[in-house]
Amino acid sequence: MPRHDRAAAREHLRERRAHADYTGGVYGSMLATTVVIGAGTVGEFPRLYVVVLLFLSAVAFWMAHVHAQLFGARLAQQALDRHTVLHVCRDEWPIVKAAVPPALAVAVSPLLGLDFTGALWLAVAVAVAGQVGWSVAAAQRAGASGRQTALSALVNLVIGLLIMSFKIFLKH
Repeated sequence: MPRHDRAAAREHLRERRAHADYTGGVYGSMLATTVVIGAGTVGEFPRLYVVVLLFLSAVAFWMAHVHAQLFGARLAQQALDRHTVLHVCRDEWPIVKAAVPPALAVAVSPLLGLDFTGALWLAVAVAVAGQVGWSVAAAQRAGASGRQTALSALVNLVIGLLIMSFKIFLKH
């Protein structure tokens, strides 16, 4: 690859990172939290099922978001081509990436000596932490002040705790 092509590719990557949107990660973390809470209400089953459920749910919602972007907002504004489709798929991918940490938490929970309920609580805590982390990354990427970043983190923590409270109320 010629030097100017490599430089252009690096610049394109820097530009893409500068304009990255982490809302999909926040949304995906919220989704993961609700999936784990919902799974916990039906009783115990193999942990692998929770891991698979997290990934399948994330992929389904990713597909729905890609579809909405491509056929909702973009179709009226521009023709669909391969580049546009791949761009939207990549932009929405944080929804799926957000399922990875809670799924890993469930997968490693036996190594930590956690029973099924403990594994679910760990996954919920990891998902909420991810939600807060994604929101901080989004705020910082957007150039928010420290106060705005902290407010974003706090709002997402409160939303995560609210979702966590559903688990408590659903069990009692």
